[in-house]
Amino acid sequence: MTDPVAPDAATTAAPTVSVVMPAYNGATLIGATLASLQAQTFTDFEVIVVDDHSTDDTLAVARAWPDPRIRVIQTPANGGPVKARNHGVAQARGRYIAGLDHDDLCHPDRLAAQVAWLDANPACPLVATNVAFLCDGVVSRSSYPVTTSPALIGWLLHIENPLAWSTVMIRGDAARALDPFSRHERLYAEDFDLYHRLLPVGPIARLDDVLVQYRQHPGGVSKRFADRMRVSAIMVLTDVHRPAFGDMAEQVATLFVEHLMMGKPVGDRATLGALAAALAAAQATFFAGRACTPADVALIDRETARRWARIQRTALRSGALGLADVVKIPFGRRKQGGIGFGELAASGLVGGVRRLGRRLGLA
Repeated sequence: MTDPVAPDAATTAAPTVSVVMPAYNGATLIGATLASLQAQTFTDFEVIVVDDHSTDDTLAVARAWPDPRIRVIQTPANGGPVKARNHGVAQARGRYIAGLDHDDLCHPDRLAAQVAWLDANPACPLVATNVAFLCDGVVSRSSYPVTTSPALIGWLLHIENPLAWSTVMIRGDAARALDPFSRHERLYAEDFDLYHRLLPVGPIARLDDVLVQYRQHPGGVSKRFADRMRVSAIMVLTDVHRPAFGDMAEQVATLFVEHLMMGKPVGDRATLGALAAALAAAQATFFAGRACTPADVALIDRETARRWARIQRTALRSGALGLADVVKIPFGRRKQGGIGFGELAASGLVGGVRRLGRRLGLA
């Protein structure tokens, strides 16, 4: 039900932005999140807090928050994040809809920057921002690219999820055209799925300024539901790559999700070779179907090389592969740079120590 003290939506002017915030058992964190919204330099917004039948005081904290722009809704029963988010979007009245989880924090200029971008780029259905991680009070840089372009975001969506949901702002008409807004069958990768469903509408962009702090803690969804996230992400990328890879699409999607998205070490030379071939073919297909500027090509090459270097390091440091295995399987549509031989050798030494430890029963 809707909070009886919330303003009557039918009698108030529609705001520019609706912030949709599903919440479940977040009583200790949601206050800081609401405070970060109250501090926004852009003030024409509403916040729709959808309490998914919390068992703590989340609902009470949200209802007691002293800001008339906050509308509080409680679901009749706990239905999970997809249903809660869809319920919030259905209630949203804004020209733009912003995503935000109940435990993340916004920079004061977040909404202003995204509204300005969408106003200036009418072909773009969605713009996100860069993000920092907040863990135990310490803010650290994320692994997301420092510099992006819509072309780079488009490419990265073919191999990983390059956007944090709490940074996203979507045009209201594009969001309302999706039926449903988020698909429950892609649970815990529903945001990744949604980005792909919006790509036919227009290019997706990201502001490179860090305008959101993503809170990392043991209760976070990415920690608790990693297995389901993996399955759902594979389903998304299988659909994406089926036109190019046919019956091999699920195998390609699995390689990308496990080793690019989740960082699982490659376990043998054959798998490393298959991953290199799949990545090169996917990149070639992407370039063939899209006009990219030289700057876009250079950016895509650089970011792809960074990911291949990470794959090499992870495989070597795990001890699963030796230096000879990695060197014999180069990757690159062209010379892309990436990891140097010295760093490869150092990672290989770490892996060698681990292999020896396993043989001696020490690890």
